[in-house]
Amino acid sequence: MSTSASTCRSTHRAVADTLDVIGGKWKLVILSALLERTYRFKELGREIGISPRILSKELQELEQHQLITRTVCNTRPITVEYAATAYCRTLQTVIGALSEWGMTHHQTIVGKPRSGTTASPV
Repeated sequence: MSTSASTCRSTHRAVADTLDVIGGKWKLVILSALLERTYRFKELGREIGISPRILSKELQELEQHQLITRTVCNTRPITVEYAATAYCRTLQTVIGALSEWGMTHHQTIVGKPRSGTTASPV
């Protein structure tokens, strides 16, 4: 096997491993919010528009991968706060690049009128 093929295979495995950890509909959205600031559970759910059941599952997985911390506050009623870890901050450039690409993509696809029509884009 050539070095180039070996490098490609290794790169593909690394991308697959990364997607196993941060892939899916919600994980990067959650991390993006938590990289901005700490959130309480309900507050985070409202901020990103996710159901409590799904949010709970996603947060548990992110905590297992040491990307977020969960802090139970000594309040009545008990509140739980979630924050990005230093390890999570290593994803900031990835999330920033995805955000920029998403804005560019939106402008490219949605921001232009459809050819042959004068109606504004949806």
